[in-house]
Amino acid sequence: MVKLSVIVPFYNVQAFAPDMLQSLRANSRPDFEFILVDDRSTDDTPKILERATRTLPGSVLVARETNGGLATARNTGIDAARGEFLTFLDGDDWLAPGYLSQLLAAIEELGTDFVRTDHVQCTDRVRVITHVPHGRRGVVLNPREAILPAARPTSVDYPFAWAGIYHRRLADAGLLHFPDGLRTAEDRPWIWRLHREAASFAVVGLLGVFYRRGIATSLTQIGDVRQLDFIRSFDQVLAETAADRDADRFLPKAVRTYCAIIAHHLNSIERFEPQVARQLKTMSAAALKRMPQDILMEALDSMGVDRSVPLRRLRRRLASSTGTVAA
Repeated sequence: MVKLSVIVPFYNVQAFAPDMLQSLRANSRPDFEFILVDDRSTDDTPKILERATRTLPGSVLVARETNGGLATARNTGIDAARGEFLTFLDGDDWLAPGYLSQLLAAIEELGTDFVRTDHVQCTDRVRVITHVPHGRRGVVLNPREAILPAARPTSVDYPFAWAGIYHRRLADAGLLHFPDGLRTAEDRPWIWRLHREAASFAVVGLLGVFYRRGIATSLTQIGDVRQLDFIRSFDQVLAETAADRDADRFLPKAVRTYCAIIAHHLNSIERFEPQVARQLKTMSAAALKRMPQDILMEALDSMGVDRSVPLRRLRRRLASSTGTVAA
């Protein structure tokens, strides 16, 4: 029986894939499988993965016929996985030796639906530990109660799928799949859904995932139209949260987070291509208009000026163009 399935999408990461694969070898066990998903890479990544399957125990290579993006590639891996537990990694990151066994032991001991972990963020030679924004460690918790408060970072603001491990029953219940086709922010609806619908989770102070930042080819560093998928992602968060039985409690958090992400992009708009920058403003203004206006105004009033000012300016511009009045 396969105990743990490790799902790793790869797309044009020929410079980093060997390190990731070597770290998987240092974590292999007879009851582990490694689902290596090639998302139609155009560099030498497919050749590297083909060679790896001959030396990496438990490796399974799944080659997609078309490039679908990270969300779709992860879903391909989930559908191929056979393990009792599942976890995710990205093709340009790496693991500490023996980390996966420790991660599996943590969720088996706690008996929860999922477990979240801290990670190490790596930018060039700088290493920074990033913690799950939840103080209680090593105890079974209600995921819904970890969504709030609205004005402070919580577990839903730590969306990294690879920073944790998940029981197969979540996949069987339809809670582990990502929104197909999303090219960025694909993990935002995913983490919100987990916290709304799973029965239990825990946070452990286990370090072993090394997350590579500042890569020139990473989508987070590229200011093209794919970045605007965050709008569709957070629209889904709002729609699903509005349908929740505790919508009145959770919507202020969802709206405030959506606003913070919009403000972040507006404040770094110079990194976008000119046409994409114009689309960002248009789509962001429309998103603000779609939000519950009373909750939106409360969110803007509670935010710092660095975030609230560009959002209010965008609302005023929209109001002037439509002839309406903006507060």
